[in-house]
Amino acid sequence: MKKTTKITALTMATILAMGSMTACGGDKEETKTPATDNGSTQATSADPVKMTLKVMAPQEEQTDYTKVDEKYTGKAGLLSYMCEQFNEAHPEWDITFEYLVCSEADADKQLSKDATKGGDVFMYAGNQVATLASNQIALPLAGAGLEDVKANNGEKAISAVTIDGMTYGIPFTPNTWFMYYDKSKYSEEEVKSLSTMMSKNIDGCKYNFAMDLDNGWYNGGFFYAAGCTVFGADGTKEDECDFNNENGLGAGKAMLALANNKKFLCDDDNNVAISEMAKGNCAALCSGTWNAAAIQEALGDNYAATKLPTIDINGKDVQLNSIGDYKYIGVNANTENPEAAQALACWLGGQECQLDRFKARQISPTWKALTSEEVVAQDIATTALALQNQYTAVTPVSQKFNDNYWNAMAALGAGMVSGKITESNLQKQLDSVVENITTSVSE
Repeated sequence: MKKTTKITALTMATILAMGSMTACGGDKEETKTPATDNGSTQATSADPVKMTLKVMAPQEEQTDYTKVDEKYTGKAGLLSYMCEQFNEAHPEWDITFEYLVCSEADADKQLSKDATKGGDVFMYAGNQVATLASNQIALPLAGAGLEDVKANNGEKAISAVTIDGMTYGIPFTPNTWFMYYDKSKYSEEEVKSLSTMMSKNIDGCKYNFAMDLDNGWYNGGFFYAAGCTVFGADGTKEDECDFNNENGLGAGKAMLALANNKKFLCDDDNNVAISEMAKGNCAALCSGTWNAAAIQEALGDNYAATKLPTIDINGKDVQLNSIGDYKYIGVNANTENPEAAQALACWLGGQECQLDRFKARQISPTWKALTSEEVVAQDIATTALALQNQYTAVTPVSQKFNDNYWNAMAALGAGMVSGKITESNLQKQLDSVVENITTSVSE
């Protein structure tokens, strides 16, 4: 992986000096009055500094959401509105925005090619923080604005983006999955147990349950449900993984049973499952808030969601876990305007923008005060996400985890779905998974 230009001592000194400023990325005290909680300022005594900031975000963030609110319109839709609001709140800068399209899942790959051509500010999935930090792509953040972010978001959301005391992003949504279901096909009682769900014969419905079983984001939940861990309970012991012990074997058998059930659909990214739901051919699927709008449209009045069901592992019903982290807004270490870029990151991850993002995209917020907002509290997907968060295993902040875990677990799931992995060779396959996860590339 190509490393980008290292952060110079001067740049680091500039960023760390922000700790004495009134806002995240704020200007010098003599040029503006104190910032409000969301980073806005009053008029400045100096002429505004002209600059261009590139903002890299997924297409969904740049969609025209006029149907939700007429203000979320224009070429870059929701994102454009939020950035222009930032411009109005910061008269010390005169910013021209350029918008780059990149999904949160691919941010590290895109920036690793040439970070100097990427966004000054970018949105990314939390499993990338180790890569972005170790390759010196993401700038460690500082300042009073960051302290405000820390105070208004949960400890897990901050600790998951902090390495050696340095924080590399602003959280804006939990990033995990739960279960959507068709309430004309399942009752609230039936969706508590996967065994109950899979044993039910549903007239005219081909698939009782769907999930992406050949993806470590999903299938790892079986092993955590069984009490297994990767890199130990605290995620720091990189030579430890117990997916091949007795509990792990039970989790593997539960996966196999599901893969071999004709009422189960293994579906990458839910594309087929959502389509089948709309036809009445799929009764439940696993996904996150990013698909809430599409699933609600597919199910209409039968739209429902809840935490994941219990599963049978070694003869006991245990709660199916989810793998998760958070999504963040980071600052490019190569930016020529670190002060403004950090202020923008704080803004885009702040309370007002999180609420706008929720209204437009149904993306659940991390800002504590928003949980009591009526529009948030009554949302079906957000309520399900909150229920599942109690059973979510946060991925280790580790480059080794990123390098090894995903491929090993994808191969395990794919082997089960294809029929190449059976109960007779399952133990051997789990031994191989553990070896692949815990062995460094150089070993």
